Amino acid sequence: MTTLDTSPLAEPLPRVNAVNRLLETPAFAHSSRSAQLLADAMREAARPHYLGCREFRNIWKKAGFTPDSIRSARDLERIPFIFVSAFKERSLESLPKSKIVLELTSSGTSGQKSRMLLDRMSLLRVRRMAWQVFYGLGLADRSAEADSLCLTYDPGVAKNLGTAFTDRMLTGMTRRGEVFYALRWDKTGNKFFFDIENSIAALERFEKSGRQTRVIGFPAHALMLCREFRKRHGRAVKLRPDSWVITGGGWKDNNDMAVDKNLMRAEIAAGLGLQTAQVRDLFGMVEHGVPYVDCPLGNFHVPVYGKVLVRHPATLELLRHGETGLLQFMTPYLSSYPSISLLSSDFGSLDRRCPCGLPGEVLHIAGRAGVSKLKGCAISASELLKK
Repeated sequence: MTTLDTSPLAEPLPRVNAVNRLLETPAFAHSSRSAQLLADAMREAARPHYLGCREFRNIWKKAGFTPDSIRSARDLERIPFIFVSAFKERSLESLPKSKIVLELTSSGTSGQKSRMLLDRMSLLRVRRMAWQVFYGLGLADRSAEADSLCLTYDPGVAKNLGTAFTDRMLTGMTRRGEVFYALRWDKTGNKFFFDIENSIAALERFEKSGRQTRVIGFPAHALMLCREFRKRHGRAVKLRPDSWVITGGGWKDNNDMAVDKNLMRAEIAAGLGLQTAQVRDLFGMVEHGVPYVDCPLGNFHVPVYGKVLVRHPATLELLRHGETGLLQFMTPYLSSYPSISLLSSDFGSLDRRCPCGLPGEVLHIAGRAGVSKLKGCAISASELLKK
């Protein structure tokens, strides 16, 4: 990890430009002002990519678009995009390599990989953005101390893996108590394995610590751990009532079979002695960086730090609320990597609002497009459950 990883996530950014001013706006303070600020930030963010990345510039020129074409929130829908596979097939960057302080990859053990290149400011921004989103949902509190059971790769080994970086950030949403990483490295076999024995031992310690607990990582591992704990002890885990579960990586069981998210949330919560509303899911892409996090009702909310569009998979025309298509993601925080407007391989839809009352659109993920999977960290991690 870079030394910047130790800086406080809660530390505000200097409001010296439109991007930083946007990131210092509360995550769900949606308004006409925040929409215009996003447009100003996207215009500002596009300029270094237009100048520094030939592929980015050629795509925008072909579309008859320049950074100065972005004048208002209405112009965001016209911003050209780069398809996600381009970042898996090509090395795209907008700054010299000497400016890069951290490189992240999107894949666990095999398959196509994306490289996310972060300069110093982009790294500070993505960390600040994560804090703002989790704080806005009541999941960040630096006055609290929490033990963390991370059901993901040990960052001491998987240093540049996107999920390891994310989980390292998530343990910084409170003051850190004990942190245990469950996917350990086997030097003899030269591979990761799910250390369920020591994960159960960690839960036993956390029951007694008196501190809040955070269980973070792949939901299939959380479900397996809860079931194994109950099998051994004849009861659920008894975590402190203000503990949280933050999952990410797809709702599948240890046979890689899809599981209903609401049912799985309820079983994980019951297995840890918590309310279902305390199990929150996280959707994100290493190429994009914006975290989409569940509200208490289990719905992903779009923060002010980006925009999500839905496009018809054949015509690429914009679709209306409630219609399912390919998801396009925008965000202005990146100055080193030209994925500020990204067409993903994910199907999904948008709703105008959520019954929970939190402002902003709701994002629904319907699945991955195409016949073959773009293999990523969650798929690789699920294989460890079968061994």
